[in-house]
Amino acid sequence: MSQLFAEDEVELQSLVKQFLRSISDKISSAPSPECAEEILLHLEETDKNFHNYEFVKYLRQYVENALGSVVEEETNNLTREDGQHAVGSGHDTLIHAVTQRTRDSAEYQQMIHTLKNTMITVVESLKNKFEDDQLRKEEMHHEKQHRQSNIQFTDNCSDSGSSFSQSYGFFRQEQLQVLAEKLDSNKPKEVRWEALKVLCRAPTSDVLSCESWSSLRRNLCVALSEPDPDLSDNALRFFAKSLSSSPLNVTREIYTSLAKSVASSFLSHKLSFPSGPATIDINRPEISRLLKQIRLMNDFQKEVTNFWIRHPEKYMEEVIESTFSLLSFHHEHGSPGTERVLEPVHLLALLDVKATWFKKWMHGYYSRAVILRLLERKYKSVAVAALQQCIKYNESCERFTNETTESGEQRSIGLVQRSVYSGKELEYCCFVHSLCVLGKLVIYTNGRKLFPIKIRKYKDPVTLTDLIVILLNIMFKHPRPLDRDCSHTGSDVLSPSTLVMEVLWMLCEQTEWAAECLYQTPVIEKLLAPVIALLNGQKAELKSPAATLSLIADILARIANTDRGLALFLFEKNLAAAHSERTFAAHIIVQFTQRLLDKELPSLCESDMPHSLCGAFILVCRQMYNTCEGLQVLRPYGLHKALAAAWKKTSTLSERVQTPVPGGDAGSSTQELQNMLIWEETLLDSLLNFAATPKGLLLLQQTGAINECVSYMFSRFTKKLQVSSCEKFGYGVMVTQVAATAPGVVALHSSGFVRALVLELWSVLECSSDNIRVVRPKPTPIDPIDRSCLKSFLYLVNLLSSSQSVWELLGRQPLANKSEYTLREMPTSIPDLIDRLIAMNSDVKIHSLFHYEESHTFGLRLLNVLCCNLDSFLLLESQYNICSMLLQSQMGNVTDPDSSEGNIIIDSLSVERNHVLVRVSVVGGPSERRLPPRDLQEGEGEHPYPWPWFSCYPVPRCYTLDPPDILHTSPDSEISAFLSSWKDPKNDGSWMEACRTLYCKVMASKPNVLTGKVLADLLEKVVAHLSNSASECFFSPARYKAEEKTVKNAVLSSVEQLGINTCLKYGIYLRLLKEEAANDLALLMKHVKIFLSAQRVKTSSELITHQEGYPGHDWLASTVFLIMAGNIEKSLCLLVSLSSLLTSAFIWPARIHASIHFPKEVAESGIPPVYWCTAHYVEMLLKAEVPLVHSAFKMSGFTPSQMCLHWLTQCFWNYLDWTEICHYICTCVVMGPDYQVYMCVAIFKHLQPDILQRTQSQELQVFLKEEPIQGFNFTNHLEFMGVLEHKYRDIVLADMKMI
Repeated sequence: MSQLFAEDEVELQSLVKQFLRSISDKISSAPSPECAEEILLHLEETDKNFHNYEFVKYLRQYVENALGSVVEEETNNLTREDGQHAVGSGHDTLIHAVTQRTRDSAEYQQMIHTLKNTMITVVESLKNKFEDDQLRKEEMHHEKQHRQSNIQFTDNCSDSGSSFSQSYGFFRQEQLQVLAEKLDSNKPKEVRWEALKVLCRAPTSDVLSCESWSSLRRNLCVALSEPDPDLSDNALRFFAKSLSSSPLNVTREIYTSLAKSVASSFLSHKLSFPSGPATIDINRPEISRLLKQIRLMNDFQKEVTNFWIRHPEKYMEEVIESTFSLLSFHHEHGSPGTERVLEPVHLLALLDVKATWFKKWMHGYYSRAVILRLLERKYKSVAVAALQQCIKYNESCERFTNETTESGEQRSIGLVQRSVYSGKELEYCCFVHSLCVLGKLVIYTNGRKLFPIKIRKYKDPVTLTDLIVILLNIMFKHPRPLDRDCSHTGSDVLSPSTLVMEVLWMLCEQTEWAAECLYQTPVIEKLLAPVIALLNGQKAELKSPAATLSLIADILARIANTDRGLALFLFEKNLAAAHSERTFAAHIIVQFTQRLLDKELPSLCESDMPHSLCGAFILVCRQMYNTCEGLQVLRPYGLHKALAAAWKKTSTLSERVQTPVPGGDAGSSTQELQNMLIWEETLLDSLLNFAATPKGLLLLQQTGAINECVSYMFSRFTKKLQVSSCEKFGYGVMVTQVAATAPGVVALHSSGFVRALVLELWSVLECSSDNIRVVRPKPTPIDPIDRSCLKSFLYLVNLLSSSQSVWELLGRQPLANKSEYTLREMPTSIPDLIDRLIAMNSDVKIHSLFHYEESHTFGLRLLNVLCCNLDSFLLLESQYNICSMLLQSQMGNVTDPDSSEGNIIIDSLSVERNHVLVRVSVVGGPSERRLPPRDLQEGEGEHPYPWPWFSCYPVPRCYTLDPPDILHTSPDSEISAFLSSWKDPKNDGSWMEACRTLYCKVMASKPNVLTGKVLADLLEKVVAHLSNSASECFFSPARYKAEEKTVKNAVLSSVEQLGINTCLKYGIYLRLLKEEAANDLALLMKHVKIFLSAQRVKTSSELITHQEGYPGHDWLASTVFLIMAGNIEKSLCLLVSLSSLLTSAFIWPARIHASIHFPKEVAESGIPPVYWCTAHYVEMLLKAEVPLVHSAFKMSGFTPSQMCLHWLTQCFWNYLDWTEICHYICTCVVMGPDYQVYMCVAIFKHLQPDILQRTQSQELQVFLKEEPIQGFNFTNHLEFMGVLEHKYRDIVLADMKMI
């Protein structure tokens, strides 16, 4: 059947009509033509009767007759080609192939062509019949208004998508021409009304594409402005239908016509704006009509952003331009001096008070660029009007807020729907709308370029800064929500203070926005004017001082939270205080905060000064003192002492609050107790934030509240809460900072943090939840430390990074070494963890682990990081014999344990043990030792692990590289000549300056000269000169003479003995010492121990690090002994002389430990100056000079101060080569102790690429601990250190002298 005859067409018409009637409900319910088309395309899936329709049966039979023979033939051909019947997936392949060949056949093309032409003919016939019936009915009588006139459907296709539902008809050009004539304003009302009803049923696309559309549009706009609601409402219905069902290329014309009609109505009616007691009733016909039209426009404005990006920009631009034209219409054409009239923006503000439409338009760049371009070039009057509205409201604030009598209707605005508004309420709505528009404009660069704006009656243009000051003034006048706003969601949301704060919060989010708007002297002056007035004993002109000051504090805290804002507070004298002197904002804020804490502000009565206000200003100070530079400025005020005193007082009062009893006033006492507890937590939280910096941690320790603060931090840390509303990170950095010190780690231990950390680790490592594994089995770990355990591993590394922390947690703590461990027994402390994961010296321990290899690998990795700190390793070795344990494990990990010739089994554990053994047995910098990798070699013919194993000492020589060349004789050099030419330099004041100049010169040109004897001579001469100079001698000159018997009776601890062995091995490797030098080094250590113990305070501290002298080995004394090539007399003389210099307090940790030269509270704190002074300034300079590194540390939860403490305590042993270690010591002595800070900053700058990369892979801590400082050359960074000296010496060195 390839042809259709006339009788077939008749039959097909009947079938199509029947089919359309059957599915008319489905098509009629479609909201748009696209949806109707989707319904038809998926009808077979959604309609269970689809195959029962006669039309469908007819089409199926037609296809069968036309293509049946073709399908059968192609099936036979393909089956013969394959030689067998298709089964399974092959059957699908056969069907696909037959279908493809059939579609490519000539019969198929002929069938489609015939069917398409026939269907076009049938549909056209049906359309013609339908239109004839419609015209006949119109001529005979008027129909009733159709009930489904709101159903919208568009015909965008000539041959498909037609609707035969009762609510939709097709119109010819002649019909639309007749309707256009009937809509003429000269026609009777009834005729126009009937024409509008018919037009509402017409397809929008037909109407807009007809030849008479221009006259139709003109007549429709006239109908919109008609006072008769029958005409205006029907015309508006047509506009609403068109806007909701048409694409943008159609709706843009409808929208622009509607905007022009609204503008014309405002121009012709000139509705008066209510003034004085007059009101405006939105139910008045002319107001109601305009409100409906603007409501329709506003709905379209809020929806159009969802789809206008899919259309050409010119369509969007027409919509935006017509809107701006409407909003600026009156301002362009109104004449001054006339009676004030109602404007479109007033009604728009009533409908969309927070300018949601404008916020949506400004959200995407596609529309924002057009908006800002139009505002700049053509419609700046819109921005001018918005600014003028804010200025006007500001000027009327006094009169508006001083009104005390308000009617019940005015009080209930926002609670009930109303129809009557006063002029003031309209003004307020317009102000809110304008403020929201301006708030969106000023956060974009091109929006800010609109300023300054010239305002009528103002001599000078209004700048961005002026706008912010105006907004602040509004906030000051309305610190609390207004009762008489036009909010329908509650008065709080639309109060002036809330609206202004929203704008200011947005500006605070980006530094660029805030820099242009907020970080300006007039703004800071305006913000702090009430504060300065109260400090000066004056009364602040504020309606509600406490509420206003709380809002001010909120803005100040947000400003201080950014680097630019913090610098503005700390370093710019932008405020006029008493006697017209300029001062820093930080000083004003901290003074005011202290006065609030001490309740010394008579201008603020008790009721007006709640704890929340004091807490708000403490938060501002906190944003400053939790940074190194901020603490530097605020420290002289002793804010930590004031906070601690307030906390102790509040803590005592909260204990005295009476317990509620039956019959008593339980509510008041409960509320009082709750307020007390909240205030106590606020003070503890504020004290805790001092721990964000090294020096701040010392101040916190001195308050005596460190244990309570850490317990509070632990409670919040377990809940994963933020540090504050201004902080983006949690407590990770603060925990790390606290854990770096002895008192801090003790507080962490007593709070339960360490126990919780160990239990969490064990639960992840050994006790995985069974119910999770049933659903999703745990994959076999690929990395040595599984990702699930990485977080706990990093927390442990941070906790045990400092040797002082290790001593406090492990000192005098033996391992359990039980004879039996149950599977349910969990470790709860660090010694327990070492016993179960590291010290695997029995089968009982191995069998007690569910995942022995993974858990032991974890323990060995942790041990490796711990042993990077030499003092931590010495403690572990002295208490637990770690090396013997590892060697024994290696010895047992062979193929034939009974034979000495057995091969070590290569597995992850033996590789890890080998790495740890080499690390702890070989000392040296990056060019002096070779650490074996942990990865196996890949490739055919290669040994998987070519590095030699060892189960007993000595270590194979391949792990030791060639030692550096050290000059043991004094060569002919400038330094040698300089030193020999000055016989008595102590009497020459310029000698030291000349020495420093020459030192820098030699270091820049021939640094290799400064080794061996030259370096020793230089150190001797410089230290002798400085110690004999009264101006350079910082501590009282030391006098030391010990009796030989006393020295011989002195006992060195096992840690010190191990340290001597380590130094001896390094000295022999460097060819500076011989085997017999061990006794001399031990004797020197005894002398130094006796000398320093006489300068230590007798403390009652319970810290382990304060029980038996200095905790660890004296690495500086050992370094000096090596520099002096084992000469004990020279070494001791140099150390004694060095002890009187300021430099010794920083490069010699053992010398300053619990020293009598410190105030008692500092000496007993257990926090060394290399941490709270050197490391503090390293962090401060990093933030300014190497900000990327500073940010990387913050994101990783690690701190630069911990690495500085690690490096400096062991004099960079194992991290730098011997030559660089000598240069470090010499530079700090010759150039000054502040060079210790500059060198650490230079190292971090040198490591910046690696730090950034390792931060990304979450291994920064491990990298800095395990890896030596590769490629660092002191000479290459000396110039950078000189720049830092020039910029920061006045601050750094001055503070070092204050220790």
